[in-house]
Amino acid sequence: MAKIKTLGASLYVPATHKDLQQIADGVLLGDLRSVIFCTEDAVADSELSYSLFNLSLVLQQMVERPSTERFVRVRNPDVMKRVLEMPGAEKLTGFVLPKATRHNFDAYFRQVRMTDHMLMPTLETAEVFDEAEMKLFRQCLEQPGVRDHILALRIGGNDLLALLGMRRPRNMTIYRTPLGPVISRLVTTFRPYGFVLTAPVFEHLDNPALLAQEVEEDLAHGMVGKTAIHPSQVALIEHHYRVRRTDVEVALRIMDQASPAVFKMHDSMCEVATHRAWAHGVVEQARVFGIHHAGDDSNAVTPIDLQQNPQQTQPT
Repeated sequence: MAKIKTLGASLYVPATHKDLQQIADGVLLGDLRSVIFCTEDAVADSELSYSLFNLSLVLQQMVERPSTERFVRVRNPDVMKRVLEMPGAEKLTGFVLPKATRHNFDAYFRQVRMTDHMLMPTLETAEVFDEAEMKLFRQCLEQPGVRDHILALRIGGNDLLALLGMRRPRNMTIYRTPLGPVISRLVTTFRPYGFVLTAPVFEHLDNPALLAQEVEEDLAHGMVGKTAIHPSQVALIEHHYRVRRTDVEVALRIMDQASPAVFKMHDSMCEVATHRAWAHGVVEQARVFGIHHAGDDSNAVTPIDLQQNPQQTQPT
């Protein structure tokens, strides 16, 4: 089963891509933690048949690659059925469900309920703006047997803006658009019940500074990953998933059973009971993405072997 905290930057690749096999096998872009082969918006109607043919060849020959989670963004339940019938479909981590609602979810779920495939429903329809509707969808996902197949919920920012007749401005993050409050509400609707979310795509490739700012805001909203639409975005996104050394030290202290219930560290109050979940998340994030060193602006990631002792947090 895929680990939520290792999603990082998920690169969308059209299933029509000429190098799909090499990307799937890690020959190209070998550092990807997760890749999504798209048969939906990235593929024209006239190219759907070819995209599925290309995907079928890739799945049949795809090598095992535990370091990369591989998903297919299906176009509809019928396309999911066709993909599941392809030889090699069992090598996939799972599927991204476009425009998922409580009304169409079962058409997808019943196809994978007896498999190990994980699902990432995408929230990108008008129902997203209806708080009551999102609570009903959450109840659908909480049903016995369903929750274990839900890896994360993806937020489709461009589709949501399109419903408002808007496009993301070039000079501000998604959180300064009308979607800012919507994303915050999705977090408070789903995260307290054990569901995590991934952040929308950043579509402007010529403004890495603004992308960096948005990733910081993603993390402040508790996002566990972000959609990338170009390989150049992957390293930049995951650079910001590194954890500050001081946060790691505090997290390990909170997790230490010998720590008092409340203590001061790095000029902040730390309360074991309320900060424990945060601490576990920080430690896992640092294990996967590494520690951010002050003044280090490189994109190299240094994974670390974390112990329960704050004195043992040196990178290995």
